[in-house]
Amino acid sequence: MTLLAMTGGVGGAKLALGLTHVLKPNEVQFLVNVGDDFEHLGLPISPDIDTLLYTLSGLSDQVQGWGRAGESWSTMEALEHLGGETWFRLGDKDIALHLLRRSLFDSGMSLTQVVEHVARQFGISHTILPVSDDPIRTVVQCELGDLPFQEYFVRHQCEPKVTSFSFDGADNAKLNKKLVLDQVSGVILCPSNPYLSIDPMLSLRELRDFLINTEVPVVAVSPIVGGKALKGPTAKIMRELEIPSTSLNVAEHFSGLLDGFVIDAIDRKETQRIQNNALQVLVCNTVMNSLEDRIQLAECTVQFLRSLG
Repeated sequence: MTLLAMTGGVGGAKLALGLTHVLKPNEVQFLVNVGDDFEHLGLPISPDIDTLLYTLSGLSDQVQGWGRAGESWSTMEALEHLGGETWFRLGDKDIALHLLRRSLFDSGMSLTQVVEHVARQFGISHTILPVSDDPIRTVVQCELGDLPFQEYFVRHQCEPKVTSFSFDGADNAKLNKKLVLDQVSGVILCPSNPYLSIDPMLSLRELRDFLINTEVPVVAVSPIVGGKALKGPTAKIMRELEIPSTSLNVAEHFSGLLDGFVIDAIDRKETQRIQNNALQVLVCNTVMNSLEDRIQLAECTVQFLRSLG
Protein backbone atom coordinates (compact mmCIF):
# COMPACT_ATOMS: atom_id res chain seq x y z
CA MET A 1 0.00 0.00 0.00
CA THR A 2 1.43 3.37 -1.02
CA LEU A 3 0.59 7.01 -0.56
CA LEU A 4 -0.28 9.09 -3.60
CA ALA A 5 1.04 12.65 -3.78
CA MET A 6 -0.58 14.87 -6.42
CA THR A 7 1.75 17.64 -7.50
CA GLY A 8 2.55 20.36 -9.99
CA GLY A 9 4.73 23.45 -10.04
CA VAL A 10 7.50 24.55 -7.70
CA GLY A 11 5.54 24.38 -4.43
CA GLY A 12 4.43 20.83 -5.11
CA ALA A 13 7.97 19.79 -6.04
CA LYS A 14 9.33 21.19 -2.79
CA LEU A 15 7.02 19.05 -0.67
CA ALA A 16 7.65 16.07 -2.97
CA LEU A 17 11.37 16.37 -2.23
CA GLY A 18 10.61 16.35 1.48
CA LEU A 19 8.44 13.27 1.03
CA THR A 20 11.32 11.38 -0.64
CA HIS A 21 13.32 11.91 2.55
CA VAL A 22 10.47 10.58 4.69
CA LEU A 23 9.04 7.75 2.58
CA LYS A 24 10.78 4.92 0.76
CA PRO A 25 10.27 4.45 -3.01
CA ASN A 26 7.65 1.77 -2.38
CA GLU A 27 5.75 4.00 0.05
CA VAL A 28 4.79 6.92 -2.21
CA GLN A 29 4.03 7.68 -5.85
CA PHE A 30 3.95 11.14 -7.39
CA LEU A 31 1.11 11.92 -9.78
CA VAL A 32 1.98 14.96 -11.87
CA ASN A 33 -0.05 17.53 -13.78
CA VAL A 34 0.30 17.55 -17.59
CA GLY A 35 -2.03 20.48 -18.29
CA ASP A 36 1.01 22.76 -18.77
CA ASP A 37 2.52 20.54 -21.47
CA PHE A 38 2.86 21.94 -24.97
CA GLU A 39 5.02 21.81 -28.08
CA HIS A 40 7.45 24.62 -28.76
CA LEU A 41 10.01 24.90 -31.56
CA GLY A 42 9.09 21.34 -32.49
CA LEU A 43 9.97 20.07 -29.01
CA PRO A 44 7.57 18.51 -26.47
CA ILE A 45 7.79 20.43 -23.19
CA SER A 46 6.49 19.05 -19.86
CA PRO A 47 7.17 21.83 -17.33
CA ASP A 48 5.65 20.30 -14.17
CA ILE A 49 7.17 16.88 -14.82
CA ASP A 50 10.56 18.39 -15.54
CA THR A 51 10.43 20.59 -12.44
CA LEU A 52 9.86 17.46 -10.36
CA LEU A 53 12.61 15.52 -12.18
CA TYR A 54 15.12 18.31 -11.64
CA THR A 55 14.07 18.80 -8.01
CA LEU A 56 14.24 15.14 -6.97
CA SER A 57 17.57 14.66 -8.74
CA GLY A 58 19.16 17.72 -7.14
CA LEU A 59 19.61 19.41 -10.51
CA SER A 60 17.12 22.25 -10.07
CA ASP A 61 18.04 25.92 -9.97
CA GLN A 62 17.54 26.82 -6.31
CA VAL A 63 17.51 30.56 -7.01
CA GLN A 64 14.92 30.67 -9.79
CA GLY A 65 12.96 27.72 -8.45
CA TRP A 66 12.62 26.24 -11.94
CA GLY A 67 14.94 24.94 -14.64
CA ARG A 68 18.40 23.44 -14.18
CA ALA A 69 21.24 24.77 -12.10
CA GLY A 70 24.31 25.98 -13.95
CA GLU A 71 22.28 26.56 -17.09
CA SER A 72 23.60 28.32 -20.20
CA TRP A 73 21.62 30.12 -22.90
CA SER A 74 23.68 29.93 -26.08
CA THR A 75 20.88 28.33 -28.09
CA MET A 76 18.40 31.06 -27.18
CA GLU A 77 20.94 33.74 -28.02
CA ALA A 78 21.58 32.18 -31.42
CA LEU A 79 17.86 31.72 -32.02
CA GLU A 80 17.18 35.36 -31.20
CA HIS A 81 19.91 36.40 -33.65
CA LEU A 82 18.08 34.37 -36.31
CA GLY A 83 14.78 36.07 -35.55
CA GLY A 84 13.22 33.01 -33.89
CA GLU A 85 10.69 32.97 -31.05
CA THR A 86 12.38 33.33 -27.66
CA TRP A 87 9.43 34.27 -25.42
CA PHE A 88 9.62 30.78 -23.88
CA ARG A 89 13.25 30.54 -22.86
CA LEU A 90 14.87 27.12 -22.88
CA GLY A 91 18.30 26.61 -21.39
CA ASP A 92 20.86 24.50 -23.24
CA LYS A 93 20.75 21.64 -20.71
CA ASP A 94 16.98 21.79 -20.62
CA ILE A 95 16.85 21.54 -24.42
CA ALA A 96 18.79 18.29 -24.18
CA LEU A 97 15.93 16.77 -22.20
CA HIS A 98 13.34 17.99 -24.69
CA LEU A 99 15.37 16.64 -27.61
CA LEU A 100 15.54 13.26 -25.89
CA ARG A 101 11.81 13.32 -25.20
CA ARG A 102 11.12 14.09 -28.87
CA SER A 103 13.33 11.20 -29.95
CA LEU A 104 11.76 8.75 -27.49
CA PHE A 105 8.25 9.80 -28.51
CA ASP A 106 9.17 9.25 -32.15
CA SER A 107 10.42 5.76 -31.26
CA GLY A 108 6.97 4.92 -29.87
CA MET A 109 7.42 5.51 -26.14
CA SER A 110 4.60 6.93 -24.04
CA LEU A 111 5.08 9.92 -21.75
CA THR A 112 5.15 7.55 -18.76
CA GLN A 113 7.91 5.49 -20.35
CA VAL A 114 9.91 8.62 -21.15
CA VAL A 115 9.61 9.81 -17.53
CA GLU A 116 10.72 6.40 -16.26
CA HIS A 117 13.76 6.50 -18.55
CA VAL A 118 14.80 10.01 -17.53
CA ALA A 119 14.22 9.29 -13.83
CA ARG A 120 16.58 6.32 -14.06
CA GLN A 121 19.21 8.43 -15.81
CA PHE A 122 18.87 11.04 -13.06
CA GLY A 123 19.16 8.44 -10.29
CA ILE A 124 15.61 8.94 -9.00
CA SER A 125 14.21 5.85 -7.23
CA HIS A 126 10.72 7.14 -6.44
CA THR A 127 7.92 6.68 -8.96
CA ILE A 128 6.80 9.67 -11.02
CA LEU A 129 3.61 9.21 -13.03
CA PRO A 130 2.08 11.71 -15.45
CA VAL A 131 -1.61 11.85 -14.57
CA SER A 132 -2.32 10.65 -18.12
CA ASP A 133 -0.45 9.63 -21.26
CA ASP A 134 -3.20 11.35 -23.22
CA PRO A 135 -3.03 15.10 -23.88
CA ILE A 136 -4.79 17.39 -21.42
CA ARG A 137 -4.25 21.07 -22.10
CA THR A 138 -5.16 23.90 -19.74
CA VAL A 139 -6.87 26.83 -21.45
CA VAL A 140 -7.19 30.15 -19.62
CA GLN A 141 -10.31 32.20 -20.27
CA CYS A 142 -9.30 35.81 -19.73
CA GLU A 143 -9.78 39.37 -20.98
CA LEU A 144 -7.68 38.56 -24.07
CA GLY A 145 -9.87 35.58 -24.95
CA ASP A 146 -8.99 31.90 -24.63
CA LEU A 147 -5.23 31.49 -24.15
CA PRO A 148 -3.24 28.24 -24.07
CA PHE A 149 -1.66 27.99 -20.64
CA GLN A 150 1.90 28.88 -21.60
CA GLU A 151 0.71 31.86 -23.61
CA TYR A 152 -0.98 33.16 -20.45
CA PHE A 153 1.70 32.10 -17.98
CA VAL A 154 4.91 32.94 -19.84
CA ARG A 155 4.25 35.14 -22.87
CA HIS A 156 1.78 37.37 -20.97
CA GLN A 157 3.33 36.85 -17.52
CA CYS A 158 -0.07 36.05 -15.94
CA GLU A 159 -1.15 39.68 -16.44
CA PRO A 160 -4.55 39.24 -18.18
CA LYS A 161 -7.54 39.10 -15.85
CA VAL A 162 -8.80 35.54 -15.54
CA THR A 163 -12.47 34.54 -15.69
CA SER A 164 -12.34 30.72 -15.82
CA PHE A 165 -10.39 27.65 -16.96
CA SER A 166 -11.03 24.63 -19.15
CA PHE A 167 -9.05 21.47 -19.83
CA ASP A 168 -9.03 20.38 -23.44
CA GLY A 169 -8.88 16.63 -23.92
CA ALA A 170 -9.86 15.77 -20.34
CA ASP A 171 -13.16 14.13 -21.36
CA ASN A 172 -11.32 11.55 -23.46
CA ALA A 173 -8.11 11.19 -21.46
CA LYS A 174 -7.47 8.03 -19.46
CA LEU A 175 -5.92 7.97 -16.02
CA ASN A 176 -2.37 6.61 -16.05
CA LYS A 177 -2.76 2.84 -16.20
CA LYS A 178 0.19 2.31 -13.85
CA LEU A 179 -1.73 4.02 -11.05
CA VAL A 180 -3.56 1.23 -9.22
CA LEU A 181 -6.12 3.07 -7.14
CA ASP A 182 -7.09 0.13 -4.95
CA GLN A 183 -3.49 -0.01 -3.70
CA VAL A 184 -3.48 3.62 -2.57
CA SER A 185 -3.52 3.99 1.22
CA GLY A 186 -3.78 7.77 1.40
CA VAL A 187 -3.61 10.88 -0.77
CA ILE A 188 -1.75 14.17 -0.35
CA LEU A 189 -2.56 17.21 -2.48
CA CYS A 190 0.71 19.11 -2.45
CA PRO A 191 0.72 22.94 -2.08
CA SER A 192 0.33 23.49 -5.80
CA ASN A 193 -1.88 26.01 -7.57
CA PRO A 194 -5.43 24.61 -7.14
CA TYR A 195 -6.63 25.96 -10.49
CA LEU A 196 -3.58 25.40 -12.69
CA SER A 197 -1.92 22.32 -11.18
CA ILE A 198 -4.51 20.27 -9.26
CA ASP A 199 -7.74 20.97 -11.19
CA PRO A 200 -6.34 19.67 -14.51
CA MET A 201 -5.77 16.33 -12.78
CA LEU A 202 -9.18 16.42 -11.14
CA SER A 203 -10.71 16.95 -14.58
CA LEU A 204 -10.22 13.20 -15.10
CA ARG A 205 -13.50 11.77 -13.86
CA GLU A 206 -11.99 8.48 -12.65
CA LEU A 207 -9.55 10.27 -10.36
CA ARG A 208 -12.09 12.76 -9.05
CA ASP A 209 -14.65 10.02 -8.38
CA PHE A 210 -11.99 8.04 -6.52
CA LEU A 211 -11.21 10.97 -4.23
CA ILE A 212 -14.91 11.59 -3.58
CA ASN A 213 -15.75 7.97 -2.80
CA THR A 214 -12.59 6.52 -1.30
CA GLU A 215 -12.37 5.45 2.33
CA VAL A 216 -8.64 6.21 2.53
CA PRO A 217 -7.72 9.61 4.00
CA VAL A 218 -7.15 12.57 1.68
CA VAL A 219 -5.39 15.73 2.86
CA ALA A 220 -4.25 18.92 1.14
CA VAL A 221 -1.55 21.40 2.06
CA SER A 222 -2.61 25.00 1.52
CA PRO A 223 -0.58 27.00 -1.03
CA ILE A 224 -1.81 30.22 0.62
CA VAL A 225 0.03 31.69 3.60
CA GLY A 226 -1.23 34.88 5.18
CA GLY A 227 -3.40 35.68 2.17
CA LYS A 228 -0.52 35.32 -0.28
CA ALA A 229 0.88 32.65 -2.55
CA LEU A 230 4.56 32.07 -1.90
CA LYS A 231 5.07 31.21 -5.57
CA GLY A 232 2.98 31.73 -8.67
CA PRO A 233 -0.34 33.45 -9.41
CA THR A 234 -2.71 31.56 -7.05
CA ALA A 235 -3.67 34.62 -4.99
CA LYS A 236 -4.03 36.82 -8.09
CA ILE A 237 -6.31 34.26 -9.76
CA MET A 238 -8.46 33.98 -6.65
CA ARG A 239 -8.90 37.74 -6.46
CA GLU A 240 -9.87 37.90 -10.14
CA LEU A 241 -12.41 35.13 -9.59
CA GLU A 242 -13.74 37.22 -6.68
CA ILE A 243 -12.65 34.62 -4.16
CA PRO A 244 -10.74 35.92 -1.11
CA SER A 245 -7.21 34.49 -1.12
CA THR A 246 -7.41 32.51 2.11
CA SER A 247 -6.66 28.95 3.11
CA LEU A 248 -10.34 28.59 3.98
CA ASN A 249 -11.33 29.23 0.38
CA VAL A 250 -8.74 26.77 -0.92
CA ALA A 251 -10.23 24.15 1.42
CA GLU A 252 -13.72 24.98 0.15
CA HIS A 253 -12.49 24.74 -3.45
CA PHE A 254 -11.74 21.07 -2.75
CA SER A 255 -15.04 20.51 -0.95
CA GLY A 256 -16.12 16.88 -0.91
CA LEU A 257 -12.64 15.55 -1.67
CA LEU A 258 -10.75 16.07 1.59
CA ASP A 259 -10.63 14.69 5.11
CA GLY A 260 -7.89 16.99 6.35
CA PHE A 261 -6.24 20.31 5.57
CA VAL A 262 -2.79 21.64 6.50
CA ILE A 263 -2.36 25.38 7.08
CA ASP A 264 0.46 27.62 8.18
CA ALA A 265 0.62 28.89 11.76
CA ILE A 266 0.01 32.44 10.51
CA ASP A 267 -3.46 31.31 9.39
CA ARG A 268 -4.33 29.62 12.69
CA LYS A 269 -7.36 31.91 13.07
CA GLU A 270 -9.02 30.12 10.13
CA THR A 271 -8.94 26.74 11.88
CA GLN A 272 -12.49 26.75 13.23
CA ARG A 273 -14.08 27.87 9.97
CA ILE A 274 -12.21 25.17 8.06
CA GLN A 275 -13.30 22.60 10.64
CA ASN A 276 -16.88 23.74 10.04
CA ASN A 277 -16.47 22.16 6.59
CA ALA A 278 -16.11 18.76 8.30
CA LEU A 279 -12.33 18.79 7.92
CA GLN A 280 -9.60 18.04 10.43
CA VAL A 281 -6.93 20.77 10.48
CA LEU A 282 -3.20 20.58 11.10
CA VAL A 283 -1.43 23.85 11.91
CA CYS A 284 2.33 23.89 11.29
CA ASN A 285 5.04 25.71 9.36
CA THR A 286 4.27 25.33 5.65
CA VAL A 287 6.89 27.79 4.34
CA MET A 288 9.64 25.68 2.74
CA ASN A 289 12.74 27.83 2.53
CA SER A 290 15.20 25.04 3.25
CA LEU A 291 15.50 21.29 2.81
CA GLU A 292 14.91 20.92 6.54
CA ASP A 293 11.61 22.84 6.16
CA ARG A 294 10.53 20.51 3.35
CA ILE A 295 11.36 17.38 5.32
CA GLN A 296 9.61 18.70 8.44
CA LEU A 297 6.44 19.58 6.52
CA ALA A 298 6.53 16.17 4.83
CA GLU A 299 6.86 14.41 8.20
CA CYS A 300 4.00 16.40 9.73
CA THR A 301 1.74 15.88 6.72
CA VAL A 302 2.35 12.12 6.58
CA GLN A 303 1.73 11.76 10.34
CA PHE A 304 -1.45 13.80 10.00
CA LEU A 305 -2.63 11.70 7.06
CA ARG A 306 -1.98 8.45 8.92
CA SER A 307 -3.77 9.73 12.02
CA LEU A 308 -6.89 10.22 9.89
CA GLY A 309 -6.63 6.71 8.51
